[in-house]
Amino acid sequence: MLTLNYRDSRPIYGQIKDGLRRMIVSGALGPDEKLPSVRSMAVDLAINPNTIQRAYAELEAEGFIYSVPGKGSFAARRQAADPVRQAELIRRLRELVAELRYLGLSDQEIISLMNEGVAQ
Repeated sequence: MLTLNYRDSRPIYGQIKDGLRRMIVSGALGPDEKLPSVRSMAVDLAINPNTIQRAYAELEAEGFIYSVPGKGSFAARRQAADPVRQAELIRRLRELVAELRYLGLSDQEIISLMNEGVAQ
């Protein structure tokens, strides 16, 4: 399900959060699909359950997952865009485009890559 990179500069909970968010956004985890329990994921990844709990709490605060007491955590359904989150992602996209241009990609190459991403 998830793999951790101990050489990554991001904290472990951040890697877990990013990995789960990527799985939800890509559809690998469908709407209302149950996530592994905090305890089972902690055992599978051989890390402290508090680390998993922090990732889950942040994903829930961002609207990517929801929890049902006594049942567990589930992938949330697609929702209306949060304007703050949308603005942040647009800002990051602009930074990536600028960096790709700096690295020598043409506007057409960048647009082609964007179209590939949209098609997925």
